Amino acid sequence: MCVGAVAVDADRLLLIRRGHAPAAGQWSVPGGRVEAGELLAEAVVRELLEETGIEGVCGELVGWVERFDPDDPDGHHVILDFRVAVLEGTVPIAGDDAAEARWVPLPDVADLDLVDGLAEFLHDHDIIPTIT
Repeated sequence: MCVGAVAVDADRLLLIRRGHAPAAGQWSVPGGRVEAGELLAEAVVRELLEETGIEGVCGELVGWVERFDPDDPDGHHVILDFRVAVLEGTVPIAGDDAAEARWVPLPDVADLDLVDGLAEFLHDHDIIPTIT
C-alpha cells in the first residue's frame, strides 16, 4: 500500500521529481510506501517531510489509483492520495527518493513530464484545470 500527498498552496501544487525507479526522472506528488504498523495519515506526513522537508497535516482522501510495475514481480501498487495542509517550511528541499522538489503553478502542472496517469487523476479530482 502506498500514499501520496496532494499539497496545494497559493494556487501551486507541490511536486517531486523521482530520483529512483519506478518512473525515475518523472514528476509526481510526494509519497511512498506505508510502513508496517503505520497509519495512512502518518505515512502521508512522513513521506511529505522526507521528500520535501515540508511539514503538513493529512486531510481527506482525494482518490486512489492502481499501478503495475512490469519490472517488479510484486509491482502491483494501490496508491491512496490525500489532501495535505502545509504547516511550515514552504520552501521545498528534495530529500530521500526525490531528485528535485518544487511548487508548480496549477496551470503549468500538466506541462511537466508527469508519472503515467497523474495529470488525468489531478484533473478528474479538480486539482488542475487542464491535462494538455
